[in-house]
Amino acid sequence: MLGDSFEYTKEALMEKWVKWILLIIPFMTHGYALEIFKATKPAPEINDWVANFINGIKLFIIAIVYFIPVIIIGVIAVLPVVGAAITGDSSAIAAAGLLFLVGMLVCVLLTILIYLIIPFALIRFARTESFGEAFNFGAVLASIGKVGWISYIIALIVLFIAAIVFSIVIGIVMTILMFIPILGWLLMLIIELLLIPPVGIFCARYFTQIYDSAA
Repeated sequence: MLGDSFEYTKEALMEKWVKWILLIIPFMTHGYALEIFKATKPAPEINDWVANFINGIKLFIIAIVYFIPVIIIGVIAVLPVVGAAITGDSSAIAAAGLLFLVGMLVCVLLTILIYLIIPFALIRFARTESFGEAFNFGAVLASIGKVGWISYIIALIVLFIAAIVFSIVIGIVMTILMFIPILGWLLMLIIELLLIPPVGIFCARYFTQIYDSAA
């Protein structure tokens, strides 16, 4: 799956510099991922850049909606701490601190669950073109169940390890560039921007393969 995703990304971007640069624009890689989620192979070209941009916004909105509960719980956990700090009551501060810790724990667990669910939710949206299907939790969980939770988690661990190795390599390059005045920092910015499309395409293809492995 890693090899397939790498070759797919090469096919999508190599010697297609105009496409690569345009995908750096905010939401453009998201929109391109929507086509990848449809199991399009070989890597698709983009004939309508406006539609691609709009599709990217749609995926972003779905992701934001998924994280609304985390934001709400986080706010609920923080407000009592602020209120207790204003009053200066030590018992109130202790109680608010405990509530904050519980709230943060819930946020962490909920965030992990969302990260497990959201790739399949986005793929369902891509294939059905229905916002409702992106939030059809029963169907999303059933799709993960067909893949197998253990298999799914193993696939995510493999992707995580690959990401760590990739980050180490990029980190070394960035560290070297930091010592080059002005030009080094400029090159760092360019590299960061140029990495947006390939990383996005690679991950989209990887998750598409996981989703389709249920078949």
